[in-house]
Amino acid sequence: MTADIIAIPRAALHEQVAHRLRQMLVENRIPPGAKLNERELSGVLNVSRTPLREAIKMLAAEGLVELLPNRGAIAVQLTELDVRNTFEVMAGLEAQSGELAAQRITDGELAEIKAMHYEMLAAYTRQDLPAYYRLNAAIHNAINMAAKNPVLTLTYSQVNARLQALRFRSNQDGEKWKAAVKEHEQMISALTARDAVAMRAVLMSHLINKRDVVIDQLRAITTTATTATTATASLKA
Repeated sequence: MTADIIAIPRAALHEQVAHRLRQMLVENRIPPGAKLNERELSGVLNVSRTPLREAIKMLAAEGLVELLPNRGAIAVQLTELDVRNTFEVMAGLEAQSGELAAQRITDGELAEIKAMHYEMLAAYTRQDLPAYYRLNAAIHNAINMAAKNPVLTLTYSQVNARLQALRFRSNQDGEKWKAAVKEHEQMISALTARDAVAMRAVLMSHLINKRDVVIDQLRAITTTATTATTATASLKA
């Protein structure tokens, strides 16, 4: 039996579509505020509208898209206040994950995180942001899982979903990206030493720094948009 004639279960199909849409949203191929055009996406993803709509509902539950009456689905666009509030919660969740992980991580889990860390450094050297981000996210998730607290993991996943695209774009600034890599080195050192206090501190700092980068980027986008609108209005006057 060959792979190309094995039918994909419907449930698996819409989950695969959700995964691909999630990547498009995170990597800004569907920018914040953009409408998710079902006809266009069906063609791009080579699926019918039924699994596509199921996938969109999944992403709406995660907070990545918003379903609006008579307008369909749009990519969520967070305000500066939304960003501040969400990162405030996320920083606490990351710090708690790091503290508990340092206390509870197994040798096998630590070895896996270190392996992903070295792969992530290789992606950074290549300046391969999509690969870097996927490994980065996997490391943060692995740290959260190493905390071995299912309630914390569920809450972490729900809140983090809203920030994925912003966390991805925060590494587009070269110096900020370099600083983030250095913070990951500190995480690995703290985990290896099973230093719960240091792990909590570096993750709290890491998230606060991410928040500040994201807010600066949002303000820059707002300034650019305002300038463009003003220039257009002047030309029409």
